[in-house]
Amino acid sequence: MKENNRPLILVTNDDGSNVPGIRNLIEIVKPLGDVVAIAPDEGRSGMSHAITIKYPLRIALLREEENFVFYNCSGTPADCVKLALDRLVDRKPDLLVSGINHGSNTSISVVYSGTMAAAIEGGIHGIPSVGLSVVDHSSHPQFSAAVTFGEKIIRNTLSQGLPEGVCLNVNFPAKKAEEIKGVKVCRQTRGFWKEEFEHRVDPLKRDYFWLKGYFENYEPDAEDTDQWAIKNNYVSVVPVNVDFSAMHAMEKIAAVYEKCIKV
Repeated sequence: MKENNRPLILVTNDDGSNVPGIRNLIEIVKPLGDVVAIAPDEGRSGMSHAITIKYPLRIALLREEENFVFYNCSGTPADCVKLALDRLVDRKPDLLVSGINHGSNTSISVVYSGTMAAAIEGGIHGIPSVGLSVVDHSSHPQFSAAVTFGEKIIRNTLSQGLPEGVCLNVNFPAKKAEEIKGVKVCRQTRGFWKEEFEHRVDPLKRDYFWLKGYFENYEPDAEDTDQWAIKNNYVSVVPVNVDFSAMHAMEKIAAVYEKCIKV
């Protein structure tokens, strides 16, 4: 990619290189700068921040044109970002965007999400980063709101940047753009996935288990959360901190472990 003054934008996802979400995202960012896209060679949802250490990573060039290249990678979303920053770009990207994920990444799902792991990896490297997801698990998700409002959020992030160590977790209702009431900057809902592992038997009479389950919202009436925003036709924007330190518990924990345990 020839050198110029256009912003450099890194694009990735966790659903793989051949899905509508990343194609929509690439079309959003192409007018905004030079684009390097790299995605897993198959879907790797739920990989969280896993990295590949036992096997070699391989990449393949899928497409190349002026100001745009697209690769796939045999690794995880976090691998994609790490490899791209070391081998595929000649300077630090001005922006990293991950998605558009097919399915919600609200609440506790951020912990399991490969989409958000890629955005967080960008934040670790000091790159303004945004993970984008549409709350639609169908084979042909409704991307209207995600494209319209995603473009505005991406443009704003590119021009304004983000605080150090912070990336954005953005979720879009599965609605047409004209049905969206607005954007809510909010917090992550307190809740969790209640897993159920269904016991099954294959044709060779071998046992196996299939993950099922449901999401349990601990605070369904709280109006400052991402779940409430989505339910009420708002785009939810949650600032995510790379630092996992539980600052609110620091004093209490110190009283137990520093004051009560003597050397």
